[in-house]
Amino acid sequence: MSVVAGLDIGTQSVKLLVYDTGHRRMLAIRGRSLPLDEGADGSREQHPAWWIAAAAQCFADLDADVRARIVAIGVSGQQHGFVPLDAAGEVLAPAKLWCDISSWRECDEIMAAAGGYRQCIALAGNPILAGYTASKLPWTRKHRPDVYRRLASILLPHDYINFWLTGERWMEYGDASGTGWLDVRSRRWSSAMLAATDADRDLSAYLPPLVDAHFSAPIRPATADALGLSHGVRVSAGGGDNMMAAIGTGNVAPGILSVSLGTSGTLFASTERPLVDDDGLWAAFCSSTGGGLPLICTMNCTVATGGVAEAFGFEAGEGDRLIESTAPGADGLLMLPFFNGERTPDLPSARASLHGMSPGNFTRAHVYRAAMEGATYALRHGLDALRSAGLPFKAIRLTGGGANSAPWRQMVADVFGLPVDIPVQTEGAAFGAALQALWAWRHHAGDTSGIEGIAREHVALDEARAVWPDADRVQAYREPYQQFLEQLTVLQQTHAVSG
Repeated sequence: MSVVAGLDIGTQSVKLLVYDTGHRRMLAIRGRSLPLDEGADGSREQHPAWWIAAAAQCFADLDADVRARIVAIGVSGQQHGFVPLDAAGEVLAPAKLWCDISSWRECDEIMAAAGGYRQCIALAGNPILAGYTASKLPWTRKHRPDVYRRLASILLPHDYINFWLTGERWMEYGDASGTGWLDVRSRRWSSAMLAATDADRDLSAYLPPLVDAHFSAPIRPATADALGLSHGVRVSAGGGDNMMAAIGTGNVAPGILSVSLGTSGTLFASTERPLVDDDGLWAAFCSSTGGGLPLICTMNCTVATGGVAEAFGFEAGEGDRLIESTAPGADGLLMLPFFNGERTPDLPSARASLHGMSPGNFTRAHVYRAAMEGATYALRHGLDALRSAGLPFKAIRLTGGGANSAPWRQMVADVFGLPVDIPVQTEGAAFGAALQALWAWRHHAGDTSGIEGIAREHVALDEARAVWPDADRVQAYREPYQQFLEQLTVLQQTHAVSG
């Protein structure tokens, strides 16, 4: 009976999950926190060595007999990061992360060189938004010229972990579609978008080969020895954290909506092929299972609630108690929670704001509720966009740290007007990476069946934590949500004029 591992390289931590596929039970979950270098210019960086050290510590925390039973590893990584390597495979500079908005001006420069926002969508399916990998290249050329001069290889965070594990470099279509360079329709690099990023270099020569979703490679013997693993371990293609969370929540076929309440908020669905919107209302990503993954990403989810909790000195669990003591709409207090700027909608230089303050509603409880509601409204705005494309949804698969909050689960059900299911395995990205590893391992052994059967077999829902919309609260949220949309429109118009 096979034991597989999922390794998730997140913004806040590295997590390792080990799963016994025969008994369908978790053998271990280990984690290590990560530091984050933040700059006043919007920079958000981590050194890849931190990821390696944390991952190695997670493996070291496992019992030796558990490590010996692992046959395959899948890696999930925070999307859009830029890991620059020299010709010897050494890291040249800290990795600029998905939440790094210091290169937002370079986004505009690339799109202008390509012919504009809509032309980027015509060329590759996506505009170049703040945080996407593409913009980090011209930023590096300007601010770290020596790094750019020595650059020999461009990797994403999960690609770099795969490189550490196997000694090989590759990129799969899901995470590659988040660079801004992949033409998601043809599943080829867009020469026009690469040239718009750097007209003087053929950037395709710096990108690793693209591989299929069921690809796997053998672990490097020296790495296996260092981690206490078998030399027979295979490492699957892996993917971005959202792509892996889709697998981990069972979202591998049309009709399911996954929502993640993490540092960022995301919602995504599976489609048979990438789904492109001419206005760029969603990210037209590929999945890490061979299809499409239309995705909405908001850069401020638990960032908003966590920031308010820290500012007001909340104790553990106090936020949920305060939510239960207040009513939908926060007594007229409304937050646009754009602490880190915003990606969807595209407002990289926006900042958070409170509206409708009065002596009666400017309390710690109402501000906390306004932060949670604002983050949820931003995601509901994304749901409206996906529905406009004709995608039907009957229920939500909710994951991420925010899903552990019972009031937040209920709020999502009420604001979205849909039932909410919670997967038993709450570490959706790590679990998805483990299931992809199982799929790739079986494929290497000659089983060419799809991943849908694996998802049906192993993704279970926690019936005790499922919630349904409350009709009265659904009605109560309608006006506050419309007010959110109105304030958002004003903000978009203001930024359009100032830009």
